[in-house]
Amino acid sequence: MIDLTGKNALVTGIANNRSIAWGITQQLHKAGANIGISYLPDERGKMEKKVAELVEPLNPSLFVPCNVQNDEQIKEMFAAISDKWGKLDILIHCLAFANKEDLTGGFSDTSRAGFNQALEISTYSLAQLSGAAKPLMTQGGSIVTLTYLGGVRAIPNYNVMGVAKAGLEMSVRYLAAELGAQNIRVNAISAGPIRTLASSAVGGILDMIHHVEEVAPLRRTVTPLEVGNAAAFLCSDLASGITGQILYVDAGYEIMGM
Repeated sequence: MIDLTGKNALVTGIANNRSIAWGITQQLHKAGANIGISYLPDERGKMEKKVAELVEPLNPSLFVPCNVQNDEQIKEMFAAISDKWGKLDILIHCLAFANKEDLTGGFSDTSRAGFNQALEISTYSLAQLSGAAKPLMTQGGSIVTLTYLGGVRAIPNYNVMGVAKAGLEMSVRYLAAELGAQNIRVNAISAGPIRTLASSAVGGILDMIHHVEEVAPLRRTVTPLEVGNAAAFLCSDLASGITGQILYVDAGYEIMGM
């Protein structure tokens, strides 16, 4: 049984009850982790209210705003973690964004601004948050991010996000190499296609899901809770010898040639 009792876990990227980040949060809580949540602030406070209502049953001990494009908010978030918890054991990075127009058409049509924004939020933020978390992971720790097959293969309507995920996966390896001396492990989960707010921006997502259901060895796609189980494992002592890896949780689809 996975036991995360006494572990402080910060989860980023929850948007609603379909979010993979929400599935991960539930499984970390089930394993006994002390939960902290960061949410993307907006002028009307809609996201704060939505996420707060969703996570309320889990009684998170930390609930903080953070836009990873804002250095001051990142600094304030980790200062709050230091003040409240004193240490951080688990960082869950579920952050990705690209303009919808940069996910369709030809990849060569990607705008400079769209390319930069996609990589800043989806890729650079992992290094940015890991660097901020490092001083607080005084007893070692586990960092887990989310990637997708589109980072290693060309997927229709994924375009710039595929490049961002490729960079994210390489970031996992470089961070694992850097942080291993402090007993901080860094891994990624490559989840199969799931209907989420983020995936709704990918054209033909339902066709992709149906294709996986027909082709994957398990003849289905996966659920956010299954991804959450894998994340809880990677964050636990059961995975103490695993770092720098991309774990596919996709019903086996990745192994198939056709």
